[in-house]
Amino acid sequence: PVRVAALNWDIAEQVLELGVAPVAIPNIPEYRAWVVKPEIPESVEDIGTRMEPNLARLEQLKPDVIIIGSPQIDLTERLEKIAPVLYYHTYKQEPGNVERSIKHFRQIAHALGKSDVAERRLKQMYSKIDTLKIKLDKAYAGQKPKVAAFRFASTTTVYLYGDNSSTQEALQLLGFEPALPQPTTQWGVTQKRLKKLYSIGDGVALYFKPFKQESELEKSVMWNAMPFVKNNKVASVSPVWNYGGAMSLLYVAEALAESLESVAPSAGE
Repeated sequence: PVRVAALNWDIAEQVLELGVAPVAIPNIPEYRAWVVKPEIPESVEDIGTRMEPNLARLEQLKPDVIIIGSPQIDLTERLEKIAPVLYYHTYKQEPGNVERSIKHFRQIAHALGKSDVAERRLKQMYSKIDTLKIKLDKAYAGQKPKVAAFRFASTTTVYLYGDNSSTQEALQLLGFEPALPQPTTQWGVTQKRLKKLYSIGDGVALYFKPFKQESELEKSVMWNAMPFVKNNKVASVSPVWNYGGAMSLLYVAEALAESLESVAPSAGE
């Protein structure tokens, strides 16, 4: 297949990483705000939303194959009237989300005749993460703190990343343990009240952007009372997609490493 329609963001990531520009991806402006990498070429057409893609326009684009994720599963029968459908369900309740994303990357690569590209990209990914780990080992002089990574749901609630998330996997590959361990969930996140972050103690707090209420947060009495805020052990993390395909593990690791380096003891020297 040459003309590929990728109807979920994690699928779109996988296809783009293989050097294939899909004919269609849903909700491209939001992808560019939240997922960011890999970049979507201007030639790719926006096909509506992930839940309700424009099927009439999709048919006009004459794809050779349509690749979907779990949000599009109910559309399978209608999509099959347009082109053959491949389905990959990565994010599940049981452990193994990262492993499944890598497995699916290899399977999609096989389907598109890009297996050699996939293996090369995976090898490069782990090599780059190893390099980042060595750099952080030096920055923290072998005394790495525990880390809590999260997204804000509001100025009073957060989504903490834990087991089954690419975020925790990336932190562990970089040599950091969780400050607030969380159980396995489908998306690797657990919603908590902001006050729960007090338990981070001497650890580091990292929050992912975008967060539109950042200026309000800076005025929050509760936030400013947090030990990591007082001790300058908090940093924002550049936008990356924490629910993505195989290569998103690298982008998450790179973004985390940049933030961790900014609050490392050596940063002030």
